[in-house]
Formats: sequence, structure tokens, C-alpha cells
Amino acid sequence: MFRVTTILAMAVGLALSPIATLPGDAAPSYRGLAVSTTFPSQSWRTGDTVVLTLSVKNFNLPPQVVNLRVDGRPAGWRTSFFGGGRTVNSVYVAPDSESIVSLRLTPPQGVKPGTYRFRMVAQGQGASASLAVELSSGGTVSASRLSLETELPTLRGPVSSAYRFRVTLRNDSDQDQIVNLDYSSQDRATVTFSTSGQQVTQVPVKAGEQRDLDTEVNLRPDTKAGSYDVVIKASAGGTTAETKLTAVVTGKPELTVSSSDGRLSGNATAGQPSPIKVVVENRGSAPAKNVEFSSSEPTGWGVKFEPNKIQEIAPLQKVEVTANVRPGGKAIAGDYMVTMRANAGDTSSSADFRVNVRTSNLWGIVAIVLIAGALLVVSQVVSKYGRR
Repeated sequence: MFRVTTILAMAVGLALSPIATLPGDAAPSYRGLAVSTTFPSQSWRTGDTVVLTLSVKNFNLPPQVVNLRVDGRPAGWRTSFFGGGRTVNSVYVAPDSESIVSLRLTPPQGVKPGTYRFRMVAQGQGASASLAVELSSGGTVSASRLSLETELPTLRGPVSSAYRFRVTLRNDSDQDQIVNLDYSSQDRATVTFSTSGQQVTQVPVKAGEQRDLDTEVNLRPDTKAGSYDVVIKASAGGTTAETKLTAVVTGKPELTVSSSDGRLSGNATAGQPSPIKVVVENRGSAPAKNVEFSSSEPTGWGVKFEPNKIQEIAPLQKVEVTANVRPGGKAIAGDYMVTMRANAGDTSSSADFRVNVRTSNLWGIVAIVLIAGALLVVSQVVSKYGRR
């Protein structure tokens, strides 16, 4: 009996004792308003206007309009709230959402260095929140402190390619800046700056933030193989940052085949060699070595080049060779296509020449002689047997 009574007493005691909260249990949700800014206490350069970004948040309250004001304002200071590009005095906040507003703090003329305190107040329907802000003069970062950085300052490629660098522009100051962009080069490069797909010559960068710039360097087509430096510059508020980019042009020949007058055509006589002038140009950035010439022509034709090989064609140099084209002896008068080709290792080029073939005058003379002989024979036959 004693045991049963003891067990019942223990059970009643456990039932009446408080239940411990398990670590995984959620704490009660907060209800009310909150006003905040990322840096409520910051250094301030004497005389400058300060703009703060404020967040007004509604925690589990009905949707409502929240009025804004500044209490405890130092003498002579002017304060104003901005939202959507306009002056505002209140914000609307839905449940569990926030509204962003800017607060501008403008000091009076002749303000002295020191520490100035403000209290932001957000007053809602039955709920309010406040935030203390402190500005202390001295210890500020230079208003214009810029830097330019790139992980890959040197790029290689042919002269025809665009050299694209990713450059990071940093504003390590306490002031927003409009940064002007410029460059200097060896008179062989043009540089364009782009951000978000748009070409720019200046870019806004907020205090303490950075912007990535797509920087494209293009070299002149006649640039020879070698290294070319470009210095890009960023300037704002009397401060300039620079960094050097290098474009390394890898040499590569580029051949083209044409004629001296630009017309890819010529005349030839059947069975006889006829010269056609062919112009070969190296438009690349490296010499074209051991340039050989070949052709594709109709069956029965022959093409010989003089010379048939050139040891070297320098960049931007033109050379003229003679292609002696001999149509087949039985070629019919008309237009034919002959392909002239120049090869230099893994570089080649070709052009199609139209060749107008005329038959030889010798066959015309032979035909005339045969016709004359036939007429003579006919006249003799008529004169001899025609009287009978």
C-alpha cells in the first residue's frame, strides 16, 4: 500500500511540474516595428551632407502607414526623408515586409568638428520603433581613393582578334563617385569600356563598392608581332588610378590572291601560252615563307608560274608573279575558269580567274586557203565542162 501511494504522489508531482523547453522548439514570434541602418555609428567629414539608407520593417502587425521623424536633432541641422526620388514623411509596410527610405542629414554652415547624435522614430498604429545614429568627425577615408585591378593583365592572340580584359574598379572612399575612364597607348590601340553590355566613358561607383569593367583592346591591322602596352586610367575628385594591360600579338601570315588591276580575268589563244599577272599579298603580322603557286585548270590545259616559288613575303608586302596559261589546242572559243592558288605552310589563298579563249589565226588562214582552193577547182571544172 505504501508503494502504491508513493508512485501516485510521484506521478502527480511530475504532472504539476513545469515542462522544459526542448532546444528545437521555436521561440515566440516578435511583433512590432523596427527601423535600422547598416552603419548607425560612423565617421563624418566636417561639412559634408550624409545620406543614410533606412529600413522600416513590420513584424506580424496588420498592414499600416508608418510616419517618420527625427527627434533630438542638433541645432542647425536639416533632415529630410526621400523615397522614389521624392521627399516623403511616411512609408507603407505590409505584414512581414519592409520599406526602404533614405535620410539626408545636412549640417549648417560653419559647423564645427565633433560628435552629433540623432534619433530616428517610426510611428505606426499602436507600435513604434526608434534608432540612434551618431556621426563623429575625423578618421574619414579620403573622399577620392580609387583602384584598378585585373587578374589577367596580359593576353595573347593574332592582330585581328579583340583582346578582352576584365578590370575591377574600386571606390575605397566614404563618398559616392562618378569615375571618368580613359587610356593611353602606343598609337596602335583603341580601347572601349563596357558595363552591363553598354559602352561607357564614365561610371558611378558607390562608396566602398566596386564595378567590373569589360575592357576591349583593338590593335591596328598593320601591327606587327610583338608586345603592346595600354595604360587605362580612372579619375574622380582629383585622384587617379592606373593599371597596365598588355596585348601580345602572335605572328601569323595571311595571304590573298588578286590581280594588279582588280579584274580577275585574262585572254588566251588555244594551243598557245598567254601571260596573266597574279598579285599575292601578305596581310598578316608575320612573314609568309616558302610561298608556292599552283593552279586548277580544265583538262588538257597547262599553267606555269614565273617564279613558281618565293622565299618570303613580308607583312603588308605585295609580289607579282606571271601565270603562263596555255589552253588546249582543241579548245573551243569561250570563257573558262582557272583557279590560281598560293600556299605557305598552313596558310593559303586562292582566286578564280576567267580566261577568254580565242582560236588560233592559223586555222582561219588554213580555212581560207582551203575555201579558195575549192573555189578554184570548181571554177576550172565549170570552165572545162561547161561549154559542152
